[in-house]
Amino acid sequence: MLDKNVVEAVLFDLDGTLMDTDDQAVEALARGLQRLHWPCAHRAARRLIMAFETPGNALMTLVDALGLDAPLATFTDLLRRRRGLRTRADFRIVTGAKEMLTALNGRYRLAVVTTRSLSDAEAFLTHYGLRDLFGALVTRESTGRLKPHPAPIRYAALSLGVPVERCVMVGDTPVDVRAARRAGAWAVGVLCGFGEREELEQAGAHVILEHVSELASLL
Repeated sequence: MLDKNVVEAVLFDLDGTLMDTDDQAVEALARGLQRLHWPCAHRAARRLIMAFETPGNALMTLVDALGLDAPLATFTDLLRRRRGLRTRADFRIVTGAKEMLTALNGRYRLAVVTTRSLSDAEAFLTHYGLRDLFGALVTRESTGRLKPHPAPIRYAALSLGVPVERCVMVGDTPVDVRAARRAGAWAVGVLCGFGEREELEQAGAHVILEHVSELASLL
């Protein structure tokens, strides 16, 4: 169980936690599975995308190490625009997230820990007037390894000047929870994104909330 008396910093994932992630990819995959007469296509699509998160993060680490991240990002942005998908300016915030962050500001040090790019994170937070609330932005450019590796969590703690065991990582997937546990931080799972309760419990979440807006009451 989370001991809020030792907590000094709160670290947040973006997608599905603070950012209302575009579900177009899930819907597109689900439609493809339906054409194959796949049972429970929408649920299966979500699970397939979740299953890809860890190897996907490993692939992004390799791409960054090879110096291909910038040209690849430009290429994928072009593809998204051609397909009519969301661009960086279209990110939506999770309902109640801004009020929750405002309530925590000043009581705890805050940071973002995401596998998105720094430009994405900056664009989202600036658009919603949240950038000044965060003492650190840990993105895919910040460390040599990505979640579920503990490096991003440890990097955030170091950047904030807070012992990692006094940090809470808040995220919607088992990847976030495993990264927190491996780093020695507290792990709070939220059900407003891709993750499901059973998955978050199995990953080792100390607390699971129905929605990230409940975090202010927990802490």
